[in-house]
Amino acid sequence: MRMIWGLWRWRRNPLRRKTDVLEACAALVAAVLILLVAPAVGWTSGSLAHGALMKAAQKQRAERHPLSATVVKVLPHPPIDSDPETASARDAHRRVLARWTGPDGSRHEGTLGAHPGADPGERFRIWTDDHGSPVGRPLDTATAATHAVLAGIGAAGVTVVLVDGARRLVVWRLMRRRYTQWGIAWERAGQDWGRADADS
Repeated sequence: MRMIWGLWRWRRNPLRRKTDVLEACAALVAAVLILLVAPAVGWTSGSLAHGALMKAAQKQRAERHPLSATVVKVLPHPPIDSDPETASARDAHRRVLARWTGPDGSRHEGTLGAHPGADPGERFRIWTDDHGSPVGRPLDTATAATHAVLAGIGAAGVTVVLVDGARRLVVWRLMRRRYTQWGIAWERAGQDWGRADADS
């Protein structure tokens, strides 16, 4: 709103310079781009990301299978680490030796992460590929939607930063031009400065 008022204020002002009008126009164009283009970029990016993530989630659900694994033996904790993030990750999972049967009927045994209270003989859920190799759980719809929203917000934010950066660059160049013009004007005025007949 200030940009529009700035343009209107400079419309018929006798002290108006060309750089003043250009600065107000740059601010107005930047405001319009931020209000119209940034949301459109955000919406488009979010929609494209959502489509890609939903396809990836659908593909993962088709290729990954939930199975039950049986704890054979609980493995000892690794040595204590002083890093709190590593320690919290270690406490959230317990390493166990487990057995499971893959979707193709093949038998497997290996080290897996289970919940902290896992005991021998206990069954827990894992995800495997078609051959029974352990994989991460597939991307769920809520996570895909959240990532798509974040991608849209990020794209809109980047657009706003770029537009505002371009506006600031234009204003900086206009200010340099103003200072140059002021310097030339002061040099002209300096030749007659202090003379008694300077006004005549």
